[in-house]
Amino acid sequence: MDYGLYRYDEPYARPVRRRINYFAWTVAILLLTGFAFAAWLGSFYIFSQPERPDSYRILQKLHKIEPPKRFELTAAPAGEFLSAKQLYDRYNAMGSAELTKTNAELTRNYIRNFQQVRGLVPYVVGRYVIMEARELSSSDLFTSGMVALTDSIENGELLMEHLYPAEPPTVPLIKQTLTTGLELKLDRAHDLSAVIHVERFPDGRIMLTSVPLLYGTYTVMRGTGTFSLEPPLSLNLEGGWPLFKEQARLRGEMHYAQFRQGAPRPQAQAQVAIPGFAPSGTPPPAENQLVRVEAAKAVTPPPIVQVQPKKGKAGAKATPTPKGKLAKGKPTPQPSASATPIVVAEKSTPASAPPAPAPIAQTSPPPAPVKKPTPALPAATQSAPEVALAQPVETPVRAQPVQPGAPDMGTLASTTGGGSWKTFPPGKMPLGRLIATGDLKEIADRGAAGERIYLKGQFVVNFSDANRAVLRPRGKLTDSVLHFGAAPTRIIVEFPTGYTPPPPGSTVSRDESRPLEITEVRKQEDGQLNVFAREIMQ
Repeated sequence: MDYGLYRYDEPYARPVRRRINYFAWTVAILLLTGFAFAAWLGSFYIFSQPERPDSYRILQKLHKIEPPKRFELTAAPAGEFLSAKQLYDRYNAMGSAELTKTNAELTRNYIRNFQQVRGLVPYVVGRYVIMEARELSSSDLFTSGMVALTDSIENGELLMEHLYPAEPPTVPLIKQTLTTGLELKLDRAHDLSAVIHVERFPDGRIMLTSVPLLYGTYTVMRGTGTFSLEPPLSLNLEGGWPLFKEQARLRGEMHYAQFRQGAPRPQAQAQVAIPGFAPSGTPPPAENQLVRVEAAKAVTPPPIVQVQPKKGKAGAKATPTPKGKLAKGKPTPQPSASATPIVVAEKSTPASAPPAPAPIAQTSPPPAPVKKPTPALPAATQSAPEVALAQPVETPVRAQPVQPGAPDMGTLASTTGGGSWKTFPPGKMPLGRLIATGDLKEIADRGAAGERIYLKGQFVVNFSDANRAVLRPRGKLTDSVLHFGAAPTRIIVEFPTGYTPPPPGSTVSRDESRPLEITEVRKQEDGQLNVFAREIMQ
């Protein structure tokens, strides 16, 4: 064997040791670290500033942003209603940097559908007159609908461009309705026009950009046509603010000045001078206004319990109750011919039955007034309506049908008005299941299953009136941006008579010692959960 020919295949040869290039590995690790750091900063920049055009475009491609949605009047974001003078004084006092920061926050809140809003949302109220209206195109920030340039009647230094997003088939009707000189009245009881941008001109005037969050139906007082608005599917942030650029705004102001010169001025009624009183400076009411109208909703009458007459001996009086018959020898209360107070029917128990006869809530049409007692008729000709013992309350509400076999505190609370039910000291409520807002979807899917359910968590008050409040769970910023956690949730809480609901914008915290009792959970088609609850704590 020739060892010179196969010298490299020597089994006992010493292997060649290669050197490790530590410098190249160090450079690669540093590059990967910089790339990870840049990706983290870029994601934070994109998700925290969706009002920038490039960030909004990336979020749309990643499907991490929702289109603007329609709000209900009782589920709108907590806000404050500002007049023309208040709006002008607030934004005119801001510096350039502060105004830029405010505009970014206003636009960001609208893009995020007003989730995790710091402070209160500014809503516009007052009277404005339309100077010019134009149709929106694909090059504008809102790509479909109309925008109206208006001037405040109460403060001449304030302008407003009011948006009317709508589908393309509705635009011709809106264009026919929004004419120069038409007055736009924004009222806090019917309109929710939120400020989403503020522009300040060199001459000191302020122009707002507002959009109605209700996207309702509008009509004119002296007209027959109506049009409905729709939330935009997406925004074209490259179009920039404001929607009326400088040349279009100047052209609209000139057109309105010519319109005022050519329009006949209405003759004002002569005011009678009264000693000691100055003449009123309030502008006269407009001859024609653009107002929002509510569509009529069908009213469902309350169900009437039909009771079949019991078969028994002749002359026997039927005295049924929700749980059984009354004790023997106890007189049966007869319906009186006079009017009785409206009460809520509840289940009575033998232990809580009062010694005196209680008021009667009839579940069938009342009989004709009886002038004097008549002898008992045979069972074949007499039909006595079934009655239930009831407890009178101060606020008249509809009588709910009795659910046999339900526990004493298991009756659902009415959500249409104040009520009266038993309250408990902290930690002394009946036994039940305690859940958080993340478990509400499970309750909506499978139901309460006859058990008592309590709700805990931190909530933000969006709306409140005399005896109700609308709450929303207080979540984290990352959950609202990345769409983590449960579905959008709205909690409608009813308070007993005499309780004061928390004010809008405040934070409510409930733990295991002071929870809310859930009465019903409903799930809408878009996934939103409507939770009906009531206050049971003293």
